[in-house]
Amino acid sequence: MEAKKFLLTYEGLKKYEDELHNLKVVRREEVAQKINEARGQGDLSENAEYDAARDEQADIEARIEELEAILKNAEIVVDEDIDASKANIGCTVRLLDMEYSEEVQYDIVGSIEANSLEDKISNESPLGSAVIGHKMGDTVEVEAPDGVFTYKILDIWKTSGKEEEKAPKAKKTSSKKTETAKEDTKKASEKKEEKKAPAKKEEAKKTSKKTDTKKK
Repeated sequence: MEAKKFLLTYEGLKKYEDELHNLKVVRREEVAQKINEARGQGDLSENAEYDAARDEQADIEARIEELEAILKNAEIVVDEDIDASKANIGCTVRLLDMEYSEEVQYDIVGSIEANSLEDKISNESPLGSAVIGHKMGDTVEVEAPDGVFTYKILDIWKTSGKEEEKAPKAKKTSSKKTETAKEDTKKASEKKEEKKAPAKKEEAKKTSKKTDTKKK
């Protein structure tokens, strides 16, 4: 029987690779140290710390085996292949709950990455499967145990480009505009000085007359 393929985004792939590395390099060493310390206490038949460490070791090895199977059979969703004009794995969707007039936002991922606490829904979930393939502006119905719910798709974009695509781009001032602004400022300053010049000359004359009067 062919092994089940696990759909993973690049974010999910990196997450599982990092976890596997941590388990093999860090956690294995930590639990081995705990076991050695527990053995040093003598009789193992009634050693609770030793039993706990061995249970932890078994959990770590089981998780390592699970992660290796996931990564071995992973099918990566390539960013360049994602068509953000339609809802699909690797996309983020913003929806309007038509019944409660509330907006919700979800990342669509493979079933192995789904996490409701992180607003990541599986493509196999009722909501995920309902929006897959639909475009912005479409209305979809979701069948759930509590009944049928209707959502309108307000927006779709690639999850990997969430910040870049949704953040407003800052306007850049061209160098020509900058130079023009500097020149205008310079001219304005010169005009102010020209206006002040006659007044300065008049003030200088008055000062000179006062000086001459005092000398006399």
